[in-house]
Amino acid sequence: MRHSLRLKVALGLFAAAIALLATQAVAVRALAEAQEERLIEAIIADDMHNLLETYRADPALLPPVDPRLQVRLSRERGVHVSLPASAANLPPGVHEITDGRHEVHVAVALFGRERLFRLYDFGPYEQQFRDSMNLLLAGTALFVLPAIWLAYALSGILVRQVAGLAQQVRALRAGTASSIDSSRYDEREVAELGEAVNDYHRRMAAMVEREKEFAANVSHELRTPLTAIRTSCELLEPVAATLDAKPRQRLRQIEQAAADMHALTDCLLALAREDAAEPAAPVQLAALVQATFDRYAERLERQAVRWVSAVPPDVHVRADASALGIVLSNLVDNALRHTKAGTIRCSWAAGTLSIEDTGSGIVPEALPRIFERHYRAAPDGFGIGLALVKRICDRYGWRIEVESGVGAGTRVLLALADAQEGKA
Repeated sequence: MRHSLRLKVALGLFAAAIALLATQAVAVRALAEAQEERLIEAIIADDMHNLLETYRADPALLPPVDPRLQVRLSRERGVHVSLPASAANLPPGVHEITDGRHEVHVAVALFGRERLFRLYDFGPYEQQFRDSMNLLLAGTALFVLPAIWLAYALSGILVRQVAGLAQQVRALRAGTASSIDSSRYDEREVAELGEAVNDYHRRMAAMVEREKEFAANVSHELRTPLTAIRTSCELLEPVAATLDAKPRQRLRQIEQAAADMHALTDCLLALAREDAAEPAAPVQLAALVQATFDRYAERLERQAVRWVSAVPPDVHVRADASALGIVLSNLVDNALRHTKAGTIRCSWAAGTLSIEDTGSGIVPEALPRIFERHYRAAPDGFGIGLALVKRICDRYGWRIEVESGVGAGTRVLLALADAQEGKA
C-alpha cells in the first residue's frame, strides 16, 4: 500500500516537531534541576557560614555529640531523619542521603578538631519544584494537537506543486493533454521535472511511431512472400495426389510452415503495436495440442520421444488461437530440444495446462533467467523462444511457471487467465 507524499511529509514534520518539543522539555527540566541543586547548595553554604561564625562567637551553642556517629549533629527545624552509621565517614561538603522515604541534605564542616554535621530537609520545596516541572511538561504536551494541524497544513503547501504535476502527468498518460505546462510551477525543481517529462514523452511518442511504422512495413514485406508460398501450395494441391508420399509430406510441411509464419507475423505485429486484446472465441484445447504435436511428428519419431495428451476433448478455452498456438509450439520445441528420448505429456487441470518432459532438466541457477532473451545456461541455450512465450503470456494475462531439476525433467504450467472451460 502506497501512502501519499503529503502524508509522509506531514508525518515527517510532525515527528520533527515532537522530537524538538521533547528535547526542549528534557533540556529545560535538566537545566532547572541543576539550577535547583546549585541554589540549595548556595543556601546551605550561606547558612553554614553564619552558623560557624555563631559557634565561634559562643562555643556553648555547639550542638551535642551524637553517641552513635561521634560527631556534633545539628538539625534544621523539622528534620527528624536518622543518619546511617556509614554517614560518620562523610568528607567535608554537602551530601544527599535518603532513608528510603525521605531525602535530606547533610552539610559536613570542620570546627577545630571536631566534625560538625547539619541536616537540611528541602523535600517540600523539591516536591513543589517537581509539580511545577510536571505542569510545564503537560503544557508542552498540549502543543501536540496544534503540531499535527500545522504539519499537515505545511505539507500541503510543500507538495501542492508535485500534486499538480502528478495530475498533469495523469492527463498526459490518458491522452487528454499533449504536454505539461511547466509555467504553472514556481519551484525551479518542479518546473525542470515537468520539462524532463515533456522531453521524455516526445521522445517516446516519436519512438513508438517509428516502431509502429517499422512493424507495419516488416509485416507487409513478410506477408507478401508468405501469401505467395501459400497460394503456390494451394495451386499444387490438384497434382499432389500424383506425387509420392515424401513429396506430398514436404508440400504439407511447407504449407504448414507458411501458415505458422503468417500467424507468428500477426502475433509479433500485435505485440509491437501493443494493441488492445480483442475478445477471443472458444478454442478446443485438445485439438490445438494435437495440431502442435502433429507439426513435430517427424522430429518426435526421429528422437524416439513419445508424446501423451491427457487434455479432455470437451475442454474449450477463450484465448487467441494463434497466440496460444505459438506458445505451445515453442514450449514443445524447447521440450524436444532437451529430451533426446523419453516422453512429453500434456494435461489439463483447474484451468492450467501442464507440459511435462523426461529430459535433462534445467540447473537451479538458470531457472530464474530462462525467459531472458539469448540467455545460455546450456550448450544449446534457450534462444528467443521462451522470451517470446513470456512476452505473449504477459500480453494476454496468462501465468507461466517452470519447475525443473537436473536429470528430473521439466514441467511447464500455463494458467490461462480469464479462460472459460467447458463445452463450446
